[in-house]
Amino acid sequence: MEIISLQYPIAGSEAALRARPKTLAIGHFDGVHLGHQNVISRAMASARAAGLQGAVMTFHPHPKEVLGRSGQYLTALTPLEVKVERFRKLGVDVVYVVKFDLDFAKVSPAEFVDGVLRPLQVKRAIVGFDFTFGAKGAGNPDTLWSLGEPDIGVEIVDPLMQNGEKVSSTLVREALSSGRPEDAANLLGEPYEVRGVVVQGEGRGSKIGFPTANIQQEPGALIPRQGVYAIMAEVEGSRYPGVMNIGVKPTFHETLPEPVLEAHLFDFSGDLYGKNVSVQFITFLRTEKKFGSIDELIAQIKSDADQARSELTAYNQK
Repeated sequence: MEIISLQYPIAGSEAALRARPKTLAIGHFDGVHLGHQNVISRAMASARAAGLQGAVMTFHPHPKEVLGRSGQYLTALTPLEVKVERFRKLGVDVVYVVKFDLDFAKVSPAEFVDGVLRPLQVKRAIVGFDFTFGAKGAGNPDTLWSLGEPDIGVEIVDPLMQNGEKVSSTLVREALSSGRPEDAANLLGEPYEVRGVVVQGEGRGSKIGFPTANIQQEPGALIPRQGVYAIMAEVEGSRYPGVMNIGVKPTFHETLPEPVLEAHLFDFSGDLYGKNVSVQFITFLRTEKKFGSIDELIAQIKSDADQARSELTAYNQK
């Protein structure tokens, strides 16, 4: 799969000069949830049927971030690297990552079609029913259909429904912020994952018999609800079950500036410092709380570990 970074205007660029006729799925695709996967899979099937290249276009950073509406978009479900990996799994040939800046935000729907899609030789565009594009979101799928004639066909994909609700990034966020990782996984098609590097912590875990890895998460990624989770972690290609606490460690601190992610991996031995770890959230076990003594904390950690092992055994047998 080829990854090509673009900046408007596209006409005359190397990417345009090298472009081949293609079917293109267009969207931000945060989360690459089942609804997004449906759009992308339709585009790849259309490309294969027509003998065209199958491509995806996404935008980075998120338009809401650039336009100052950060209250609506504080964190990403899928950082760009993760998003691209998921595109690869869907059989995409080319990923176009378009730089979204204030200049690009002023591009009209017609300029987008004439200055981006046509130079890239898009023969068929596949978009979701709620797709918007162009300055102030003035364009919608019908606009794209009209502007694309006669050389760019447009397919509009209906929403994917689950339990009577539209599969959406908003639903995924709500599930994670409410401590329902199972619901998020059902919407994503796989457990929600965060990635980061293991950094030096306070060292208390080792002293009480439960060494933990303090994970410094990738900037800008969504952190699920604070509390304790059963997790599956991957380190250097090997997977380990474990338990994670997301919180401010109230037993030891009055306040912390931000939540800390601490993972205890079962059956792992060795040094994790400086290593990259990916963590999948499987089940929410309990909320974080303050304990009256270290002994109470140790007893609860043992209970959490036992419960996590049980939950993960059941999960892995599915």
